[in-house]
Amino acid sequence: MSSLMEYKGYHGKVEYSSEEKLFHGRVIDIDDTIAFAGASVAELEKTFKDAIDGYVEWCEQIGKAPAREYKGSFNVRIASDLHREAALAAAQAGSTLNQFVADAIKEKLFRI
Repeated sequence: MSSLMEYKGYHGKVEYSSEEKLFHGRVIDIDDTIAFAGASVAELEKTFKDAIDGYVEWCEQIGKAPAREYKGSFNVRIASDLHREAALAAAQAGSTLNQFVADAIKEKLFRI
């Protein structure tokens, strides 16, 4: 079983180990590693928030900008014929390929 938590714009993926009777989590989609754990939901939430706050403080101390997730750009690898078809469809619609892909993602998300 896994789930996501959110705090200050960071998202942590959580899994439960029935063997250890412990929740384990890590912040996703950033280059740095932020991990947290807890034996209860309350403890997990506290260690998650403490880990984020500690990370932000550490970044401030060393003069580094904290890593942020979801910068708004990503690379997608697709077959060249699909790439061509998408580019042509975007041009036909008077759009850019970026906008075409963003619209397709929105359409797929709102159907779920």
